[in-house]
Amino acid sequence: MKIVQYSTMLDENKATMLVNETSVEYGHGVVDSPESAAEVFETVFKLSDRAQELFCMIALGGGREVKGAFEVSRGTVNTSLVHPREVFAPAMLVGATSIIIGHNHPSGRLGISEQDRETTRRIKEAGELLGIRLDDHIVCADRGFASAM
Repeated sequence: MKIVQYSTMLDENKATMLVNETSVEYGHGVVDSPESAAEVFETVFKLSDRAQELFCMIALGGGREVKGAFEVSRGTVNTSLVHPREVFAPAMLVGATSIIIGHNHPSGRLGISEQDRETTRRIKEAGELLGIRLDDHIVCADRGFASAM
């Protein structure tokens, strides 16, 4: 199965459109566990090798198939700004029924910070209003991953 990494751009009418950045092969058809989500984040974004925090989103269809992968924001060595608007706009463009968000900790520490928990809460609440479920929030480091849910 190919996973397409998209970005968003404005067309000539200033409407948001998807742009196919790249695609990667992924051996499984669905993302149905924190382990498979962490594997997708690593396969598509190479999170454990990043020197900066990278906040990403995987958009899933009703059968938990990957509809697209998106880089939401790129931060500094220890923080990344995230707003629900930037998470859900591309998810809606691909018709996602649920999402999984993820980011890395370049320090290698897998601890879940209070900021991680607050980001998870805000995105979950926004998703409930939009009808797009937040399935998980994965934090990746060079020593593995943890769930912030």
